[in-house]
Amino acid sequence: MNFDHDEQQVLFRSAVREFVESEVAPNAAHWEEEERFPWEVWHHLADLGLCSLALPEEYGGGGSGKTMLCIATEELARASGGLSVAYLVSCGVAMDGICMHGTEQQKSNYIPRCSRGEIAYFALTEPEGGSDVATMRMRYRETAAGYELNGTKTFISNSEEASFGVVFATRDPSLGHRGVSAFVVERDTPGFSIGRRERKTGQHCSSTNEIIFDQCVVPKSALIGEEGEGLIIALESIDKSRVSVAAQALGIARSAYEEMVRYAQERHAFGKALAQLQAIQWMIADSATELEVSRLLTYRAAWLIDRGNLAVKESAMAKLYASEAAGRICHRAVQVFGGIGYTREASVERYARDQRITEIYEGTSEMQRWAIARQVLGMK
Repeated sequence: MNFDHDEQQVLFRSAVREFVESEVAPNAAHWEEEERFPWEVWHHLADLGLCSLALPEEYGGGGSGKTMLCIATEELARASGGLSVAYLVSCGVAMDGICMHGTEQQKSNYIPRCSRGEIAYFALTEPEGGSDVATMRMRYRETAAGYELNGTKTFISNSEEASFGVVFATRDPSLGHRGVSAFVVERDTPGFSIGRRERKTGQHCSSTNEIIFDQCVVPKSALIGEEGEGLIIALESIDKSRVSVAAQALGIARSAYEEMVRYAQERHAFGKALAQLQAIQWMIADSATELEVSRLLTYRAAWLIDRGNLAVKESAMAKLYASEAAGRICHRAVQVFGGIGYTREASVERYARDQRITEIYEGTSEMQRWAIARQVLGMK
């Protein structure tokens, strides 16, 4: 088993890193301060083919698979957590359901649009239901014109930037998971509106809002898969895309680690460089080890997905470990920087804020442990 990068992937990483270092890294802190989405950089990113990267070739995508998407996500996250989450949602989880279960018409329409740089959202979470998605309250009913959607989704990434997205609603809450269906909904559909923007701890350049559906009627062609298959589509999409959050956490952790090492070598205390102090050396050693484990878990899961394995256990392991390791690495980086690490003068402060959500979205750490245990125990 060899899931290390091949020559094409190495060259691709180098090209993405060059783009990130020239266009993303110098501006990321300003985007965060202004809470502004960098459309000009996003369009360039799309022109370079990054938005089409993992989408099927037969519909205009790049056909490169999950490993390449993880490489791009990791490199983007090294500079901007907010830009990387917009990317992994739009080009990952939001499109996975369409790619796996969409009709020919849906694939022919939405995959080229995503490839050209249109942004997508994935609307699953509700005010009263996060991890427990089967308790969904957003309703749909069939009408002569199609399906009418009523309800509210919350914590939806890309809400303000997206032109379309995937929405989940139930025909009847008493049916549990059997009542949930999936729909693709255009931003300009009457009855669709963007609600309150969340004031997040980090990732400020990426919008996260409520989305409100008030007698929002979509055509019959908006249904993804069959009625009642919505929860299956949601969970399969999350299972397939979860590894990209591990890649995001890995990218954030790498930057925090590199800053920590640099500062420890430059900063002097007690008559010597911080890097000569055993306490700091142990922080660096632990971080280097955890970073390498995160990398191996992440790219092994991506390698398996690219070979047709949904890799539920492996992706959950990668997401669980990489996100929590990133938290420990960012914590150590702030600690090494000392007081200045708690100010916005130091980039490690931003990395620590951006990292925290990686342990929550696309399945909390607790849900990852649950998924891993069920896989190990053979429980359905």
